[in-house]
Amino acid sequence: MTRRTNLTAGLHRAAPDGAAVPPPPGAWFPAGELPSPRRWSGPAEGAVPLADGGALVAGGALAGGEPTAEALLFDPVAATWTGTGALGTARHGHSTTVLADGTVLVAGGIGTGGPEAGRLASAEVYDPATGVWTATAGEMAAARSLHAAALLPDGRVLVAGGEGDRAPRAPGRSLSAAELFDPATGEWSPAAPMADSRIAHPLVPLQDGRVLAVGGRRSIGSGRGIGQGFCELYDPEADVWTRTGSLAAARAGHQATPLADGTVLVTGGDSPGIRFERGFVPFSQWRTERYDPATGAWTAGENMPDGRTCHRAVPLPSGRVLVLGGTDSATRTTGYASAALYDPRTREWTPTGGMTTSRYLCTATPLPDGSVLATGGTVCSGRATPAPGADELTATTEVFWI
Repeated sequence: MTRRTNLTAGLHRAAPDGAAVPPPPGAWFPAGELPSPRRWSGPAEGAVPLADGGALVAGGALAGGEPTAEALLFDPVAATWTGTGALGTARHGHSTTVLADGTVLVAGGIGTGGPEAGRLASAEVYDPATGVWTATAGEMAAARSLHAAALLPDGRVLVAGGEGDRAPRAPGRSLSAAELFDPATGEWSPAAPMADSRIAHPLVPLQDGRVLAVGGRRSIGSGRGIGQGFCELYDPEADVWTRTGSLAAARAGHQATPLADGTVLVTGGDSPGIRFERGFVPFSQWRTERYDPATGAWTAGENMPDGRTCHRAVPLPSGRVLVLGGTDSATRTTGYASAALYDPRTREWTPTGGMTTSRYLCTATPLPDGSVLATGGTVCSGRATPAPGADELTATTEVFWI
């Protein structure tokens, strides 16, 4: 029996009506729920695929904003989540990276007590064979959260930027510092710092071995931040960052997705506002941009059907990109259920089936059979909730069928 057939059977068992046929392509199908609602805010945080066809999620923020140490495995046969070994330290806003040998590195984040208690410099590695987390031999030199991470061709992991501690109970500051983790030794070593400090920025490995840092938020004091359009490239062989073309629109809360032809697609994000002849539009970005590593330039892409920020973008085996969920930067009150597909060959966006649950700050990851797993996230926030500050999170999980 193939893995895809197994997943189909598992989804049938999870379906309330016990459906006897596979879901149609472009549809979302409910799967098992998480033990408790949670969200993931970091650009490198959330679920990651495992070699056995399932997925791992570790940590995250619960309904009250507190971190959890719980780690969970998604079983594609049963279409359910089961517990595995807990993290040694509860955390959210961390990075999660699958290493070359199939183990998983979790680094940094915010621990119990929130940012006021200090961000984390610790890291730990999960072994799927044993279900055990083991602290790395050393810690990062800089405690950080909402940073980015990327696996390098030689098996090391690059961690860059994020929000660091300024002083006890003071707002955090954006970091330019970067570090390298070597799985062979379990040690961290310094890397050249980025030219610009940035928070919540995508870090995209390119086909030539370099890594692209795209936009992000920068601290401007008093706990405030502003989106930026500056981008830069990291060369792991020379340990050098170099500036490259800037985005036409400053963005934070966006997604950067590598495409099959080696270019990079940027979608959505918070907008500083766009002025048109007929007025000013303060809402999320719907314009896309595409980066060409050969020229170092960004060019305008095709507009998404709608603007969104804090969404997720997942590359599919077909070469298309699935964009799902998100919210609007002007209000941030409710999550979106809508989803759309982008075809880089035809350069067209096509609306596809919407999720059964609206969500943003969720996690989404591709499964080996080509389907996409989406789980958790924020459903309602701010004025949309019964009481201010009481964000409504979800524990639901669903699978997008290709």
